[in-house]
Amino acid sequence: MACASEKEKYQQWLAQINQVCGRFAARPLSGEFIGELETSYARSLKLSTVTTAGVNLFRSREEIKLGNDAWFYTVFQLEGSAIVEQNDRQSVLEAGDITLIDASRPCSIYWPERSRQISLLLPRQIVEQQCRFQAIRCAHRLSRQLPTVQLSFRLLKESMDNGALSDRESEAALEAMVCLLRPAFQEQETAPRKERQFRNVLALIDEHLQSPALRPEWIAAESGMSVRSLYRMFADKGLVVAQYIKNRRLDLCAQALRATGDEEKLAGIGYSWGFADHSHFSTAFKQRFGVSPGEYRRRYR
Repeated sequence: MACASEKEKYQQWLAQINQVCGRFAARPLSGEFIGELETSYARSLKLSTVTTAGVNLFRSREEIKLGNDAWFYTVFQLEGSAIVEQNDRQSVLEAGDITLIDASRPCSIYWPERSRQISLLLPRQIVEQQCRFQAIRCAHRLSRQLPTVQLSFRLLKESMDNGALSDRESEAALEAMVCLLRPAFQEQETAPRKERQFRNVLALIDEHLQSPALRPEWIAAESGMSVRSLYRMFADKGLVVAQYIKNRRLDLCAQALRATGDEEKLAGIGYSWGFADHSHFSTAFKQRFGVSPGEYRRRYR
């Protein structure tokens, strides 16, 4: 990469990547560098088409600290090949294959020769709701031969080509994508006792989300464990009990906002899911979804 114009092109491409896809670093590989990026936004669908060669794009702990980790990247390989690494796993993607990358963990993508792929941002909240915190296989190649992969490609293409999608419809397309791919991405191991216990706790929380008594002490007592054990169980998943409960309540508030009309007061929706203070509800909602409850509801009208 001796040519000044080529180096400038490389820096511009990396700046685009950082602006659109989140913080990444890069290093050149041998051979000619190609770097092109096209972005597309269809309501909730945030897509980037990357055409590149001769470069290694990676995300270390440093980039993760400086960026947003509230996503999974779903990579749809269109042309050529790419090498993807995460969690001590490496996969080679060929045209028609799909893989998943967790934005909260270090990863690396190599493009030694010309490659073209689409990166679809999947909100972490949707993946968490669908997968219920079961282990996800990242950088795992899903073959183009799999019917679910073929259906996902078709759903992606039809969603991209349909400019009339509403916010609700585009979010439904994202959820459908996760539903299609979930069985292939989830680890296939039989859940050990601790994993079953964790799922039982999640089910207990969901059952009592509207109850003001839903606190760590009550959950621990109902589950037959100490509060310390409950905290440790959630910490092993990278979670905090109180934060998880708040996020689940906010997700159900969002669901209610999408389904109810303007006659339903915002404060009433928050109150029904455990938010006694409207100001606290509004602040927490904006932190999770990026907009106020009122603006969120207007988007789905």
